[in-house]
Amino acid sequence: MSTGPPHSYRQIGEDRIRESVGLSYPELAPGLIIEHRPGRTVTELDNLLGAALSGNVAPIHTDAHYSSQTRWGRILVCSGVTLNLVAGMTVRSVSGLTTANLAVDQVRFTTPVHIGDTLYAETKILTRRASESRPDTGVITCHTTAHNQDNTSVLAFTRTFLVPLNADAARDATYY
Repeated sequence: MSTGPPHSYRQIGEDRIRESVGLSYPELAPGLIIEHRPGRTVTELDNLLGAALSGNVAPIHTDAHYSSQTRWGRILVCSGVTLNLVAGMTVRSVSGLTTANLAVDQVRFTTPVHIGDTLYAETKILTRRASESRPDTGVITCHTTAHNQDNTSVLAFTRTFLVPLNADAARDATYY
């Protein structure tokens, strides 16, 4: 006896399900808090690639000897890398169906991140409304925080983005 597909999956045929990416507009209700898993351990490669892609080759991010002589005593992960890793951790649930990011605001780096730190994130949905200029789209604003393995806050930011009002129609149209 079938009870339907597991949560976060869609039935797309007999004996076939598909993973769903992104919560739908109605599921992204103000006040909802989403704990993002798995955590993400920051590697040296993450930091070096992020520094190279952004052009931020400050020695505090790339030179172990230089960094060992600073008050931190070791390399600091580039803040852009930290922001991108944490924002990426939120996509699967919060913004997998996003059609556009509108803003990233109030970004605060509260504690340095080092290679080998493991980051965990959570997002609180702040507001939700229908778009005035795009009738089939909703505007979501959320606040994301991240902490390390010691439960020390490392980052906080607010983000506003667009999602389709009808997630199933968007998924059907895009084969998702």
